[in-house]
Amino acid sequence: MYRSLATLLLLSGSALAQQIPASTGIIPTPEVDLAYETYGAAGNATPVIVANGGPGLSHIYMLQNDVWTRLSHNRQIVFYDQRGTGKSKQVKPDAAWGMDAQVADMEAIRVKFGFQKFDLVGDSYGGLLAMAYAAAHPEHIEKLILSDSAAPAWKDIVRVLPDVFPDVLEQIAAREKDSASSRNAVDQRIRDHFLMLFYSEANRDAYLAGVKDLGSTPQVSAAVQKATRTLDLTPELPKFKFPTLVITGRYDMNVAPLTAWNIYKAIPGAKFVVFEKSGHLPSYEEPDKYVTVVNQFFGQPSR
Repeated sequence: MYRSLATLLLLSGSALAQQIPASTGIIPTPEVDLAYETYGAAGNATPVIVANGGPGLSHIYMLQNDVWTRLSHNRQIVFYDQRGTGKSKQVKPDAAWGMDAQVADMEAIRVKFGFQKFDLVGDSYGGLLAMAYAAAHPEHIEKLILSDSAAPAWKDIVRVLPDVFPDVLEQIAAREKDSASSRNAVDQRIRDHFLMLFYSEANRDAYLAGVKDLGSTPQVSAAVQKATRTLDLTPELPKFKFPTLVITGRYDMNVAPLTAWNIYKAIPGAKFVVFEKSGHLPSYEEPDKYVTVVNQFFGQPSR
């Protein structure tokens, strides 16, 4: 059967623009060398750290259009590759893969930049990581955005892919019988999954035509899933005191809007915004609205 649990992708993007980071670097930690890149410049606006989706993907798939460049006009934004992905591949053999380790990595990013307070954006699986960090370190969170986020527990994710895309899932299952360990097979599996993430066929085709490497690392995905299988952050959500925005695409079949709605209802005072012409990727399918909504929530004028 199709192994869909790992593939909670939250991407922003169009292949129309190449985003150029303001800076890049490596942060050595006891278990992993973390790679990061920044957009925009430090200033008066609250900085932002972004937790990308996956698990088992680098952040680069989020940078396929100019959404984050536009958002960085008003603030510094920091992306990083989670342990074992992208350019953060230098991981100790006995390193942990659970959420405590993932939270520690994000804390290392915060310490590196000296942020006493920052805004946190969690996309898809990155939403689960963002909730975990916010629960562990609420003193550092100014505002939180959960965009087509995973549920606070894997078991509570509402997913309707099997009901909507039985033909695509059958094709993926058939391919997995072949040489599934090859690089091409891994990339094809992720691309197959992307076929089910869009509201618009035109957006889907443009994205897949433009993106070169989705950077999937199945071993990392499996390790993170195994280590977080019983994690349940549901009791933590009512404790969140910082402003929170929950975003969902109306036609997200990967993490159905009911998941976002349940998160929204659990966090006191949270805001809820639906993107009516989006699947799992509202920052790609409705980029202008995404920039406006995020800027307004952060308290900055739209650009």
